[in-house]
Amino acid sequence: MRIGLPTAETLQGGSLKALLLVSVLFMFQLLRTVGLRAFSMASETYTSGTHSAAFVTCPNDTVARDLARGIVEKKLAACVNIVPAIKSMYLIKWKGSMSEMIKTRSSKVPALAEYVRSNHPYEVAEVISLPIDQGNPPYLKWIGDIVPE
Repeated sequence: MRIGLPTAETLQGGSLKALLLVSVLFMFQLLRTVGLRAFSMASETYTSGTHSAAFVTCPNDTVARDLARGIVEKKLAACVNIVPAIKSMYLIKWKGSMSEMIKTRSSKVPALAEYVRSNHPYEVAEVISLPIDQGNPPYLKWIGDIVPE
């Protein structure tokens, strides 16, 4: 009994072509991934997922501003946008709220969530984050420069 890849003699024309196509596609994806990471490191470009955008809802402008100020002062984020009059739909009706969009390093999200929990008036404060896949390289570099690792 022989175990391993079939030889060209044992494969029929279509099977050989399919195997070669799958092999080429796999190698292309592997080389593309390795190449992109190497280029990113060599050119100091952005690596996907390094930064995150986090969202926090607040009951009013005062709470939103106080949280935003504390988050930026503690360098938990490079920037906080306060978005007034956000409309949210819940299974349970919540009071009207404001929302903040926070740009930070993904590694800072746990500290950011702890800061919000400690300083937010809600019993269960909303803090979610989404990794930033792509963006304006100078802006992403600015986030990295402002928020320490």
